[in-house]
Amino acid sequence: MALIDEIRTIVAAIPAELSESKGVFSFSWVVAERKMLFCRQKLVYSGRFRIDEARKEFTFSEMLNETGFGLGGGPDSGMSPGRGFKKSVCRTGFGPRQETIEERSTFLRQKYSYTFDFSHIRERIKTAAAAAGYQFSYRLIL
Repeated sequence: MALIDEIRTIVAAIPAELSESKGVFSFSWVVAERKMLFCRQKLVYSGRFRIDEARKEFTFSEMLNETGFGLGGGPDSGMSPGRGFKKSVCRTGFGPRQETIEERSTFLRQKYSYTFDFSHIRERIKTAAAAAGYQFSYRLIL
């Protein structure tokens, strides 16, 4: 089985749909959603990757993003999209940003109820790339 077919199977199990634009493949999935009277918030996991056939390299990036729209219920309701700040610390260097995405996931679990394990998806894709003979690299932005 070709690498792209194996990844398409992994992504379909999330369930998400794989798309391609200019050599970059991407997928996203709504992990959790909150609705109130005039407000809706979504927590979206997205992944992007590029396959370099000549170098046999597989470059992967992932993100956990919160989106929202509508009228919030006030500062105490926790449902005011577009407002508020959160201070975070980011580790720089090589390797996956698992600490940072884990920190973001821990913070967002206070607002949303979900059991999605994004590191499991990353590891399955990394294993498939290695089995096909590709060098796996993780990038913050692809």
